[in-house]
Amino acid sequence: MKNLLLTIADVSKLATNDYVGFTFFVGCMAMMAASVFFFLSMNSFDKKWRTSILVSGLITFIAAVHYWYMRDYWTTYADSPTFFRYVDWILTVPLMCVEFYLILKVAGAKKSLMWRLIFFSVVMLITGYLGEAVYRDQAQIWGLISGLAYFVIVYDIWFGKAKKLALKAGGEILKAHKTLCWFVLVGWAIYPLGYMAGTPGWYDEIFGGLAMDVIYNIGDAINKIGFGLVVYAAAVASNASTETK
Repeated sequence: MKNLLLTIADVSKLATNDYVGFTFFVGCMAMMAASVFFFLSMNSFDKKWRTSILVSGLITFIAAVHYWYMRDYWTTYADSPTFFRYVDWILTVPLMCVEFYLILKVAGAKKSLMWRLIFFSVVMLITGYLGEAVYRDQAQIWGLISGLAYFVIVYDIWFGKAKKLALKAGGEILKAHKTLCWFVLVGWAIYPLGYMAGTPGWYDEIFGGLAMDVIYNIGDAINKIGFGLVVYAAAVASNASTETK
């Protein structure tokens, strides 16, 4: 009860024009609602889809917990909760990479593909954190390394082994894979904008006036919930095609 009262008190501290705090609050509620939806829908699908739906729920649940803490950090210090955000990402982004492996297992995807995607996602995040929180004077260099790791992931899923497996699987698997690829290419591209808005570099005059946390929060909502909905839609379509046979 005491924690609940403290939480209500923190929310009451949000000013009507605190758009950053508002996005933290909405992000927390949206992620939690998505988690409940994914977890409750698991048993509606064939066994081959349940793990994918479970992972979708875990992604949004982990994010919801961290957004709870990030919102409180923001209301207390009015400062970006960089540490909590990267802890969230180091857990959820690799899980998003796992989703590619899970949906492509039917086409013979091996764990080596999954670990390759996870490795480069971790490199992308660690170097991003170093540039944003540790070596801010060299943020451009660390951001470049992070970006290179990102483009390796993009290449693998759009043109590499993952794409070949998706073509082999065809049908709803191919459709889901292609949609997830667009999320990585376009949705994940939101994060470099936030990075440049919050770190010093040649891009100050272009992105310096933007709110880093608002950009990150929008990116999280689009990508984490969106990833899960793509998998959910593929599972629904797979169930429907099975029932019509």
